[in-house]
Amino acid sequence: MKFARIALLAIVLAGGGIAAFFALGGRETAPTVAYTLLDGSTRSTDGLKGKVVLVNFWATSCTTCMKEMPALVETHRKFQGRGFETLSVAMNYDVPAYVANYVQSRQLPFQVTHDRSGEIAKQFGQVQITPTTFVVDKQGRIVKRYVGEPDFQQLHALLEELLVKA
Repeated sequence: MKFARIALLAIVLAGGGIAAFFALGGRETAPTVAYTLLDGSTRSTDGLKGKVVLVNFWATSCTTCMKEMPALVETHRKFQGRGFETLSVAMNYDVPAYVANYVQSRQLPFQVTHDRSGEIAKQFGQVQITPTTFVVDKQGRIVKRYVGEPDFQQLHALLEELLVKA
């Protein structure tokens, strides 16, 4: 009998948590993380609130990451003047010189950090697969997570929708 009450209580509490999750729009709040850009300046994801943000985890050794990078650059350029920002996060296992060389040779137009400690990937839910991309709304909530290369037409439609929302 006692077990049944505990089980019922667990179900009620879990249901309440699920209800709260959906009451909040089913969206998880993006973590607040500090990071250092390749130019040595420090930033925080707190500074991105009020913008729609694309957070892309990648590595120079990742073929798909290298294939999608021109489309990420195009996406950034298309939306940058409308309250949109891109944060590119090179994985901790990537060689720092390779990251710096790639960013410089391709003249990436967005913020790039090298997650040397792995803390940013950990804060975003133990990201291990590259590419992994998050779309964060103006309120700082994760609205979409892509593992692998996104469908850029669908991604652009989502960004358009989020940018017009208050």
